[in-house]
Amino acid sequence: MIKNTIEEWHNLVKQKDAAGLDKILADNVVFHSPVVHTPQTGKPITKLYLTAALHVLNNDNFKYLREVVSGQNAVLEFQTVIDGITINGVDMIAWGEDGRINDFKVMIRPLKAINLVHKMMGDMLEKIKK
Repeated sequence: MIKNTIEEWHNLVKQKDAAGLDKILADNVVFHSPVVHTPQTGKPITKLYLTAALHVLNNDNFKYLREVVSGQNAVLEFQTVIDGITINGVDMIAWGEDGRINDFKVMIRPLKAINLVHKMMGDMLEKIKK
């Protein structure tokens, strides 16, 4: 059982620990991508997307700006800069009684940032799948 899901998430992001996703994600987790139209269900696909995001978004400029936690839900606003483009977004995270994340939604703005992230995530997913 995970005692503090958001604390675990912050540690995972800080360490860029993709292997730690196995511990924190529920088997039936649903991932909502800012660029994929349908929700992605299951730990393997969610882990794939979040691993790619750890490589693409989590650079030296990445930081969480604000967070709101209520019950078993959190909204974490983040910012990073890639290729001179400031990316602003939110991670919306929900978890179950066991502390494992069962729903993860990412929203990004502005449009220029979405287009850049879409391309970079696609490239990274291809690398990871190989």
